[in-house]
Parts: sequence; C-alpha cells; structure tokens
Amino acid sequence: MAEKLFGNRYRIQSKIGIGGMATVYRGTDTVLGRPVAVKTMLPQYASDPSFAARFKQEAQAAAALQSPYIVGIFDWGEDNKTYYIVMEYLKGTDLKTGIRTHGALSSRKVAQIGSQICQALSVAHRHDIIHRDIKPQNIMVQPDGNIKVMDFGIARAKNSDLTQDNSVLGTAHYVSPEQTQGKQLGPTSDIYSLGIVMYEAATGTVPFKGEDAISVALKQVNEAPKPPSSINPNVDTQLEAIILKCLEKDPANRFQSAEQLRRALTDYLAGNKVVIPSADATTMMPAPQTTQLNRPPQQAGQNGANTGVLPKASLGQNTSLYGQPQKSSSKKKAAIIISILVAALLVTGVVLAFNFGLFGENPSNTSETTENITVPDLVGMDQSSAQNAITRLGLKVGNITIQSSDTVDQGKVMAQDPEGGSSAKKGDSVAITISSGKEPVKQVSVPDLSGMTETEARATLTALGLTAQMSSVQSDTVDSGKVARQTPAAGAQIDKGGTVTFYISTGAGSATVPDVTGYSQSNAIAALERAGFSASVDNQKYSDTIEKGCVVSYTPSGNQPKGTTVSLTISLGPKSSGGDSGSGGGSDSGSGGGGSDSGGGTDAGGGDSGSLQKNAIFKRTN
Repeated sequence: MAEKLFGNRYRIQSKIGIGGMATVYRGTDTVLGRPVAVKTMLPQYASDPSFAARFKQEAQAAAALQSPYIVGIFDWGEDNKTYYIVMEYLKGTDLKTGIRTHGALSSRKVAQIGSQICQALSVAHRHDIIHRDIKPQNIMVQPDGNIKVMDFGIARAKNSDLTQDNSVLGTAHYVSPEQTQGKQLGPTSDIYSLGIVMYEAATGTVPFKGEDAISVALKQVNEAPKPPSSINPNVDTQLEAIILKCLEKDPANRFQSAEQLRRALTDYLAGNKVVIPSADATTMMPAPQTTQLNRPPQQAGQNGANTGVLPKASLGQNTSLYGQPQKSSSKKKAAIIISILVAALLVTGVVLAFNFGLFGENPSNTSETTENITVPDLVGMDQSSAQNAITRLGLKVGNITIQSSDTVDQGKVMAQDPEGGSSAKKGDSVAITISSGKEPVKQVSVPDLSGMTETEARATLTALGLTAQMSSVQSDTVDSGKVARQTPAAGAQIDKGGTVTFYISTGAGSATVPDVTGYSQSNAIAALERAGFSASVDNQKYSDTIEKGCVVSYTPSGNQPKGTTVSLTISLGPKSSGGDSGSGGGSDSGSGGGGSDSGGGTDAGGGDSGSLQKNAIFKRTN
C-alpha cells in the first residue's frame, strides 16, 4: 500500500500493525504536514454492509470522545471501496510490549496508569459507550509516561442496534464473566477488564490462563484470581485490594463507575486511606471460593445457571451442603446429579457460544482430530530464530512487519499475532513485528528568515517541523518588527523538531552623542557617524581659543536616538587687532605752523609722522 493516497490527502508510508478487522499504517497528512495513523478495514470485511456500518460507527463514536487519555480521531472516509479512519499518530510502545520487556511495574506506576485509563473510560461511559476490549495491547504508553486508550473498534454505543446484545468480540484473557456469557454489558464490564490489566501490570502475568479461549473464559466465570502479592510480593496491599475489588465476579460487587475507581487510586497515590466501597455487605477482599457442592440445593438451582459457576470439588467428595458429613446418601446423590446437570448445561452453552463466534473465534470448521498447537512466545527472539520456532511446530510465518522501537533492539521480535501461549492449529499463520531499532531523526535545512515578520517566521518553521523561539534585538539596518538575525544560520542542517531562534528588530537604539569640540570638521563628522549619528555644518564664528576650521560647539548633546543629525558650529579663528599709531607722535600736525589745508586741497605744511594705516576706517574725513 506504499504510495497510496487516501482522500487525496493522506499518504501511506509503512504498516504499523494488523488487527482482527483492520490494518493500521503510518501516514502523512499532506495538507497540514503532520504524521497520522491511518486505519483501514480489511478487504474481506469492506464488502459487508454490517461491518462497514460498524466501522463508520467507530469513527463517529470515537471522534466524540475528547480526552488527553484517548487517541484522537481526525477524519474518516471511503476511498475506492476501502474504509479508513485517520487518527493521532502516537510514539511509544503498547503496555503489553512494555510488560513483556520490563516485567512487572511498581505499585505506584500501576496505580498511575489505572487512574489515567479510568479518566478515559469516564469520558466514554458518559457518552454511553462501553469499550469492551480494554487490554494492555490497546493502552499506548507515550515517551512522557502518560497513556492513551486506543481502538474503539469493538466499542458499542448502548443505543446502537448494529450488534446483537450477546455479541462478544473481546479477548478471552481480559473479558468480564458477563461478557463471556453474552449478558448485557455496562461500565462495570470495562472496570473488570481494567482490573485484569492492572493485575498483569503488577505481576507480569494474567490471572487466568488456558490452552484455548473456552478454557480461559470458563476460568473467568468460575475461578477466583490468586492475590497479586502471592505472585509478586512487592505489590502493595491497598493496591491489591483495589485490583481484587475490580475482579469481583458479580458486577454489583465491583466499583460501580470508572470515576469511583479513579478516586480510590488517587487516594492510594496520595497516601490517604483507601475506602473500598461495598455492595450488600460484601467485604473488601474476596472471600474464599465456595464450590457448587458446598451450597444449599436451592442456591445451586437458582444461581448456578445464571452465574455460570462450575463445580470445583471432587464429585466423590463426601461433604454435606455446608461442609459436614452427609446423613443421607440419597441427598448426596441428588446434589451430585444436580451438579453434573448444571456443569453439562454450562459447558454446552459456552461451547455453542464459542462456535457462534461469541469469543471472536470459530473453530467449528476444524477437524476434531486436528492437534492443538501452543503458539511459542517469540518476543525478544531475533527474526531467524522466531521463524524457525514457528515452522518447527507446523505453523506458517505470516506477515512480517518492520517497526521502529525505542525499547526493543534492532532485528528482535517486538510483537506477534497470535500471542505466545495461544492455541493454534497446524498450518495457521503467526504474524511477527520486527524492531528496526530507534527511528532515525530526520534532518531539516534551516530556512532563511531574514526580513520576515514574527508570524511569517513561526509559520515557516512549524511547516518544516521545527520549533520556533523568538527574541528581540536593536538594529540600525533592519526595520522594526522584522527578523534581523537567526540561530542557527540559514542552510544549517538540524534535527527535525530542533529549535531555531530568530531575533526581531526593535529598530535603531539610542546612544550618547560624542563630544567633538575642538575636532576638525572632517574628524567630527566621522566620529558622529561611527556613533550612529549624522552631522551638518550650520554655523561659523570667531574664536580666540578654537583653531580655525575646528568645531566650536554642537547640538544636541547627551543621549539621543541613533540617526539624529548633530548640528556643528565651525571656528573662523580669532578676529584681527584694531588701533594705528605714528612714530614720534600719534597725530597729524603741521610743522612750524600753517596747519590748515589750503590751495588744492592737499595736506600742506606737515604730514603723518607715522605710517598711515591703509584700512579705510582709519582715513580722515572732512
């Protein structure tokens, strides 16, 4: 399906996994440029109108569920007779793989995961949606440790008539007793399944195992689970009480809502006393199991067929109805006959339910002589060893999917379908998922943001999958509000998701006008320009102290915005000196009398005794 484009928008890249109804691919939303998960209905179901309707219902129901702990649904549609759902693409690993890889989790971590699942279920239950398939394979643990509940593919809205009331499509290890019996399901069914999930997370194993789905389903109905602390002594007693409360056979004796269970887990995490609610005086811890032979005859007749509890005591055991020796052999025979009849009826009913697909499997077409094969646990094996293990048992190697993983080494099996320990027939296929190791980080070329606005720069970086970080800087050359510089530089190669810091110009700053008094005109202008100012010569004046051609004064002074024009006053040098005196007398006088002007208007009888200044201001006037 590589290169397939759904809805002219969602490009398929690689297969993530395959389930009972659909295949999930990693893809890209070519419009928004984001990674997505695309779930497509398997071809054998696409032509079935009822399955198509259920697939559509899944999209509509799940899209209405808004919670940080539920995988988001973005879109759905039909393309060339292929139905698809576009979902949030999640990084991380499913809880089942995590438990297989790391073993049992701490009590605190189990409670944290359980609390988050409760919050997801509370949202679904408020929409009258029962998940019906809560199991660790459907719980994705993200890199930050938070979870998201996935796959509402078999969830059923209470007001939907697309499935019969007694249809059971869950996995036998996690279904509730009432689900195995085809009874009406409510929120407490999801709570039972969550109890199994927390039990497995706390101990590393499921409470009920068997060779096939029928044997596991019978144990769900008939057997009490071992206390988790008997398997893992590190399980806290208060958490154990919460888990066992979830696993009560009677739905009325469990927590009655996901919110009620969440409050108990929250109290445990906060170190407060955990209050286990009771119904009809049931105790916090489950009482030792009472076998059918140890009950009064009327109780066996009234409840046995409804609860599906099978006798565990030996049919030859000589016990009374209350554990005392029998006084009458006829009563003993009657009790044995009743027990045999009840057991026969229940086994027949469960087998019929199984053959009609109520447990999601239908072996009715297999030969009675076909030998059951236990599927080996392949997780952690290298690919070659896993394939050999499959073929040695007469099984076939099914689809091989390559998927990146942060926790499983390259070349190792990280998941398989069916799971290890499941029952299969000779010739059945086992699909395996091989780890390609950690997903390589893509490199991105940093774009040139010069001159962009903040909005433009952020949009450009986001479209490339980069993280934008903004700062500000003064700039004499870049307009205010535009990118003046960036780090890393344009063209650099960085990891996708990396951070690019861009600096928005706040315009030119301010500075102190340098003192240019006494500078030559050319040197003053150069000094002002270096400081970010311009200069103009607007005045000249005489100065006895400043050399001609140098700056006498300037304005403005002090701190000024850069770019301000500074006006200069240039020196003309000192003024010339003023008084003229003659030698040997300082005044014009006649010599020996006759000092008046006569005749032709010339000076007669005496002249200037000193050198007469030529400057006109000193000339004598009549």
